[in-house]
Amino acid sequence: MTQPAVGPPRGVLHLGAGERKLRLALRPPAPDLAPFVAYYWFVKWDLRGQEPHRQENLPHPCVHLVTDGAGSRVFGVVTGKFSYLLEDRGRVFGVKFKPGAFYPFVKAPVSGLTDTSLDLQAIFGTAGQALEAALLARADDEGLIAVAEGFLRERLPERDENLRLIDRIIERISADRAITKVDDVASRLDLNKRTLQRLFNHYVGVNPKWVIQRYRLHDAVDQLAGGAPVDWPKLALDLGYCDQAHFIKDFKTIVGQSPAEYARTLGS
Repeated sequence: MTQPAVGPPRGVLHLGAGERKLRLALRPPAPDLAPFVAYYWFVKWDLRGQEPHRQENLPHPCVHLVTDGAGSRVFGVVTGKFSYLLEDRGRVFGVKFKPGAFYPFVKAPVSGLTDTSLDLQAIFGTAGQALEAALLARADDEGLIAVAEGFLRERLPERDENLRLIDRIIERISADRAITKVDDVASRLDLNKRTLQRLFNHYVGVNPKWVIQRYRLHDAVDQLAGGAPVDWPKLALDLGYCDQAHFIKDFKTIVGQSPAEYARTLGS
């Protein structure tokens, strides 16, 4: 069986500047873990003798298992822009779970992890301690992936129809820019709105409205990164906003700059 493909990274702000400071690599999961893992990611940098670099990112509706030289933690969905200070020399390895796909491993509402993180022992007990030790003992990419996949395979969940439904919902939100409200999702997929809200609270950790907004902002950042002149009213409409003002408000709330200000920083 072939491994699933991994697309380019999304949600990385000022990616061009970041690429001059760090190396980001994405690796697909083995086919049997593809229903649960989006990809594995590696960030490596060597800034010895240079100024530190703060890398900013837009959040995804995903849980991450992350390990660096200091330890390992599980991070829930971050609802705002987040950043990581890169200094001296280092590396970070992460497992990015697909939206909703961490829930079957813990069978507890993922909303309890939102905007926070827990060490592996708090989630997996003594097995989490052993996993952290095994991850910290490996320095090679293949070895880190093998350790993570071995741990997940030992706990491979049973088939979960809710997870398949969430996959369908997320794919539809990502692909259909006309979806701007939770009502749009419910009507297109013939779902009860309250059931949808409850499902996302348990499995994803954030509400469907948040997910819709973030995918539209990811689209905006991707388009601005192209460097072409921007027709702002058209871009707002293309992203599903009823007017430019709402688009600017959402973008500035999360990114911290207006779309025009962000585009100028890319040019500089």
